[in-house]
Amino acid sequence: MSINVLMVGTGEYTTGYVHNAASTSDKSAGVVALTMFDLRRRGLVDRVLMAGTSGIKFPAIRTHLKQAIQDAYQGIDAQFESFPDDTSARDTEAYRDGLRCLTPGDVVTIFTPDDTHFDIAMDAVQRGCHVLIAKPIVKTLVEHQRLKDAAAEHGVLVAMEVHKRWDPIYADARDRISSLGDFGFFQSYMSQPKSQLDTFRSWAGRSSDISYYLNAHHVDFTVWAAGSFARPVRVQASGATGVARSQGLDTEDTITLTVDWENLDSGNMGTAVYTASWIAPQSDVHSQQRFFYLGHGGEVIVDQAHRGYSVATDEDGFAACNPLFMKYTPDSSGHFAGQSGYGYRSIEDFVKAALAIRTESVSPSSFNELLASIDRTTMVTAILEAGRRSLDQGTPIEIEYDSSAQVQGFRSHSAIG
Repeated sequence: MSINVLMVGTGEYTTGYVHNAASTSDKSAGVVALTMFDLRRRGLVDRVLMAGTSGIKFPAIRTHLKQAIQDAYQGIDAQFESFPDDTSARDTEAYRDGLRCLTPGDVVTIFTPDDTHFDIAMDAVQRGCHVLIAKPIVKTLVEHQRLKDAAAEHGVLVAMEVHKRWDPIYADARDRISSLGDFGFFQSYMSQPKSQLDTFRSWAGRSSDISYYLNAHHVDFTVWAAGSFARPVRVQASGATGVARSQGLDTEDTITLTVDWENLDSGNMGTAVYTASWIAPQSDVHSQQRFFYLGHGGEVIVDQAHRGYSVATDEDGFAACNPLFMKYTPDSSGHFAGQSGYGYRSIEDFVKAALAIRTESVSPSSFNELLASIDRTTMVTAILEAGRRSLDQGTPIEIEYDSSAQVQGFRSHSAIG
């Protein structure tokens, strides 16, 4: 049995197409569409639909996907149904026409500007569809709770797409952290080059910031790894500025979140420092990604960007490669061979979960351990929102919990008497 899929958002992560050309990042063939086309080839997906805000972009997107995917791999068909039609210059609600083509139990992916996630996801949930959303899942705790309640009411699965959970290094680190005692210290750094300011020019500083976009990865990892025995209680954010504003973007270049964590059993305190930037220079990787974790019983260090594998060519120069994420190089027979990549697997496992809910009558909550479900990511949203509040208010933000230890809301430090 197969399932229908609507991909909402036509940008880099879905198609690899940005500003009327193939992306110059490490995702020029995209991730989501390529995965869905291959899942269709494998019989797990039936209809593939795509919705954007500008129909006149679709002819060029089709040409790009034919060249980057259909012509590059044996046996993959890159055709899709699109909304709005090719003559529409702009229609921000075209995705609703796509939703009307789906039936309850189908899948919707959302890779759009952060401030649009909630409305699109809510429409999809009310349609009875399972929804996979780019990080951050939503921007505020209020939106998170409303979407969580709606998902429960309609019996659908809603999750955040954080592919690092499928990275074998991150997964092993997470399992080791559980045996290292109390949470003591965590530090992460993640960056992308200045070219991303152009890639995301339409929403950068308007609908979101670099902390929501990049810090979300390692905030989620910390919640995934330590959220069962520790919880965040206080967030202080700081931002560096200059480069983006010199390019006409009213947003921070680099954002650092300092988060106090409380160990639940002992009451001991830990500290996490998350730094994200999109003003890095061009280097051997598109995105620097690393973290250090210190528990009371040991430490873990991960350099996600460098796996000991590098390639140098006359055309592209030197680069550190990571085919563990997405293997774009065809195999010796010309077929796509990236099914084991963790970028692919995070999407595949969501589609398989949706199929299992439909065919085996299992509940969405059955996948709370496998996926970054909306039930298990409330603290992620709380940290990210508290960071934005701290930047805007210039004060630390306390995260409050109710009597059942669920995140309840915020207090600014100045309001604590």
